[in-house]
Amino acid sequence: MDEEILDEEWSIMYQESEHVKVLDSNTFNKPVKNIKVRKPLVLNVGKTVKDAVGLMQQKRLGCVLVVKEGKLAGILTERDILMKSVGSGKDIAKVKVEEIMTPDPEAFQPEDSVAFVLNAMSSGGYRHVPIVDERDRPLAVVSVKDVVKFLVEHFPQEVLNLPPRPIRRTDQIDGG
Repeated sequence: MDEEILDEEWSIMYQESEHVKVLDSNTFNKPVKNIKVRKPLVLNVGKTVKDAVGLMQQKRLGCVLVVKEGKLAGILTERDILMKSVGSGKDIAKVKVEEIMTPDPEAFQPEDSVAFVLNAMSSGGYRHVPIVDERDRPLAVVSVKDVVKFLVEHFPQEVLNLPPRPIRRTDQIDGG
C-alpha cells in the first residue's frame, strides 16, 4: 500500500513539473511595446541640469529624454548628473542638459523585440533605453525595473508567493 502512495505522489510531481512555466525565445521575441512603461520625461535642449533634476525628483524617474525640435537628441540619467556634473563641482543651475547628456542614445521602436532591448542594456550597461516613433519622437523609456516586472509577470505564483526572506543558516563555523 505504501508503494501505491509513493507511485501516486511521484506521478503528481512529474505532472506538475511538466507544467512549470519556462522563459523561452517566444517571450523575448515579443515586441517591446508589451512591457508596461510610464511616459518619458522630456526636456528641450537649452534647459539646465537643475531643471532636469527638479523634474526627475518630482516625477520620481531616473532619466529625462532631451529633444531638439521634438526629436530625440539625448538622454540625461542620474548617472550622467552624478559623474559629469555634481562630481566635477559644476553648478547645475548653469550647466545645460546638452553639455552632460549622452547624445544620440541607442533607441528602439515599439515593434523591436524585448531581446534587442535586453541585449543593448546588457552590452551597453544602460539602465534606461528610449523608445521612439518612426520620426525619432520619444514615446517611452524602458528601464531595467520595467524589464524585471515584465519577466515577473510570466511567473506570478512562483515569484509573488515566495517566503519573505531566504532561510540562512548562521550556525556554521566557517563562512563556506
